[in-house]
Amino acid sequence: QVQLIESGGGSVQAGASLSLSCSSSDRAFTNYAASWFRQIPGKEREFVAAISWSGALTDYADSVKGRFTISRVNSKRTATLQMDSLKSDDTAVYYCAAGRVYAAPYLIKEVDHADVWGQGTQVTVSS
Repeated sequence: QVQLIESGGGSVQAGASLSLSCSSSDRAFTNYAASWFRQIPGKEREFVAAISWSGALTDYADSVKGRFTISRVNSKRTATLQMDSLKSDDTAVYYCAAGRVYAAPYLIKEVDHADVWGQGTQVTVSS
């Protein structure tokens, strides 16, 4: 089972940037689609951004389009979420997810479609 390790969370002011990383020591990660989800207490985990196993395809939640960028470097077994122009509404625990996706759109956008999850990292944006 692939294991995911997240890093990069923290507390920032509105308008600032943060970069989250999701890494794995398992070579199989290079064949997994990867995504970021986020969750605040009392609410369901929600989709943020997704990337296909090759990195050729990406998608974003409407709330983060134009501000967040997902990317990956398979040689380093790492997926990254660059978050710019952060807002207080972005405050949440962010989770990396990965899984094998063999059918279009080759992205993980639903919680149930992920095979493995990271431990979560807190992002706090103050206004």
